Amino acid sequence: MGARDGDEGDAMANILVAEDNKNANKLICTVLRRQGHEAISAYDGREALDAFDEHHVDLLIADVMMPRMDGMELVLRLRDADYDLPILMLTAKGAQEDKNAGLMAGADDYLTKPANMQELVLRVRSLLRRAGVRDERRLEVGRVVLDADALAVVRGTEEVRLPPKEFRLLQFLLQNPGRTYTRMQLLDEIWGWDTESAERTVDVHVNRLRTRFAGWEEFSIETIRGLGYRAMVPGA
Repeated sequence: MGARDGDEGDAMANILVAEDNKNANKLICTVLRRQGHEAISAYDGREALDAFDEHHVDLLIADVMMPRMDGMELVLRLRDADYDLPILMLTAKGAQEDKNAGLMAGADDYLTKPANMQELVLRVRSLLRRAGVRDERRLEVGRVVLDADALAVVRGTEEVRLPPKEFRLLQFLLQNPGRTYTRMQLLDEIWGWDTESAERTVDVHVNRLRTRFAGWEEFSIETIRGLGYRAMVPGA
């Protein structure tokens, strides 16, 4: 089983974060989402293993010390099952023998906690590049280009700069055209699993996007009554 979401990309990386400390897990996921990735949380090794049955995972970030199943066993099981995705290990242990043990178990890189988030981003980018997984910073939808670095939507000479949440919402919907998402799914994806924002927040952001891009024929956001929203792209 192999890894699959740069300069120009069409799918972001799906990154599984296996970390039992909820605050650390949330921080890492937030940083990854700001980089344009999908971030999936797991809080122990067994939960992480189960996540592979429910999600496509491009890269795993795993803490060594976790309940039920630690990071070392998780990595060993994945490698035994022929998962060849890149794996970055996190641990509070700094001894060389611990790093060696992680690498021998099948990890590709190692970062000592507390991890510097800038360094984590660079390590993730390097691992994805080496694995041939594209780190999406740019999404093309017909004549429209979404530039994640500038938080801008460009069409010819037109450029619309968006607040981060609006950009991320539009980007996520356009990466999955035709697929319907509930408001709760969008809240979880864009604002995070423990957000205190209400579902109405999604409606407000969708309405703002509709106003900004009224008259654009390249895409639209449809309301699916009783369910949520979906992006529609002609010909997609």
